[in-house]
Amino acid sequence: MSLSLVPPRRTLEATVTFLEMFRRPEGPRREPPAALGKIALLRAENPTVRFYRFLYEGVGKAYHWVERRRMSDAELGRIVQDPRIEILVAYVNGVPAGYVEVDARRAPKAVDIAYFGLMPEFIGKRLGDWLLRAGLDQAWSKNPERVTVNTNTLDHPRALPLYQRHGFVPYDRRQMFIEPMP
Repeated sequence: MSLSLVPPRRTLEATVTFLEMFRRPEGPRREPPAALGKIALLRAENPTVRFYRFLYEGVGKAYHWVERRRMSDAELGRIVQDPRIEILVAYVNGVPAGYVEVDARRAPKAVDIAYFGLMPEFIGKRLGDWLLRAGLDQAWSKNPERVTVNTNTLDHPRALPLYQRHGFVPYDRRQMFIEPMP
């Protein structure tokens, strides 16, 4: 009889929805929710890997974002410090509340909203709508042919409807399997 002290690895299945838009969203830019207090949006210029990991894990851990958690610091640094990557961080009363990552490495053909989300404490406070629109404005400032984003069934349940309200349209769906991290 063989015993293992290591628990078996579990795998999560998810459906990934790939979305795109071919023109800038119409209508005025959204205002941040004033009831939250002082709100600022700052670009993290040449962010440290440690700060980026703080954002990525704070926003994505509950949704099993693991890809960048598995990267080495050097590999992750090459991505987030690339000048064609823009990381816009929303602050509420001086506290990081979420971020949107705009990846223009394929511009002008496409610009990707690579990551977007809020820290758990700021979900449901109407900040996401404003932050996504700010990210879209930044993406469209690159004059791409299209802007893309993807989400999956492990993400927040309001993610897909939010993207669609902003004008994204699904163009593909695929199954994926994720090995969660502790």
